[in-house]
Amino acid sequence: MNLSQNARGALMMTLAMGVFTTNDAFVKMVTPEMNTGQIMFIRGTLTTIMLVVLARYFGVLNQWRMMFQPKVLLRSVFEIGAAVTYISALAHIDLAVAATILLSLPLAVTFGAWLFFKEEVGWRRWGAILVGFLGVIIVLRPGPEAFVPASLFAVSAVFFTSGRDLVTKRITSGTPTLIISLFAGLTNTVVGGALIPVMGGWNPVTLPAFLHLALAAALILAGYLAIIMAMRSGEISFVAPFRYTSLIFSLSLGFYFFGETPDSYMAIGGSLIVVSGLYAFYREKVRARTVAAETLPRTPQ
Repeated sequence: MNLSQNARGALMMTLAMGVFTTNDAFVKMVTPEMNTGQIMFIRGTLTTIMLVVLARYFGVLNQWRMMFQPKVLLRSVFEIGAAVTYISALAHIDLAVAATILLSLPLAVTFGAWLFFKEEVGWRRWGAILVGFLGVIIVLRPGPEAFVPASLFAVSAVFFTSGRDLVTKRITSGTPTLIISLFAGLTNTVVGGALIPVMGGWNPVTLPAFLHLALAAALILAGYLAIIMAMRSGEISFVAPFRYTSLIFSLSLGFYFFGETPDSYMAIGGSLIVVSGLYAFYREKVRARTVAAETLPRTPQ
């Protein structure tokens, strides 16, 4: 894989983090007015309409049957779980706290790759995973007084999202990105609609709330496309660390829109998550170079 592919993957990952975090901010703005199911339904409907238009424009809509590949179906299951849990988290905890917990995603992906795909994980990366998850515990503010149970929604979102990313990497390259995204939008819309009565029913939609969700829909669309292209373009060890740019976006937007300021728990826990994640990526790169060197044919002496 050449440098231009890695650079493209890194750019797409940074773009994805920016638009996803901005989407999160707009979603958080409407959580006092709507339940999670209604947000998923309205945002999903708008996103799906835009995806259909794009898929038709680029001539891939006639490949809609590719939506029903087992891996695309499984990816959408994880996508739905991530949407439900993360929106629920945003309704109750700070944007920056939710985003910081989500920074442990690369470590969860490494753990998932070992657990489900038997990928080799050395003791150094195991140490990084343990330190990163310790950081998550610190961000959760352990103790009866400071702990917010709703923050466990963000932890659940980490595992759902890691499942989504692991499956995305294994979807055949011939499956159009727009088709994968369209199916994710459709299933989120349907499940969101089904959850509305369970979560308290339909609430009146004000114009500002609708506009916020319309903007969120456009951003989630850009995020869908960017994250898939990022995961399918560059080397994961090079591209994945750019997820940490989301911390810059979440701190800035959290302060600007909601007056959030990071406390010591988030500063210490977030630092552990970032450092351990970057170290895990570094070790993965070292391991890849070592494996490549060992597989090169030896020059006869």
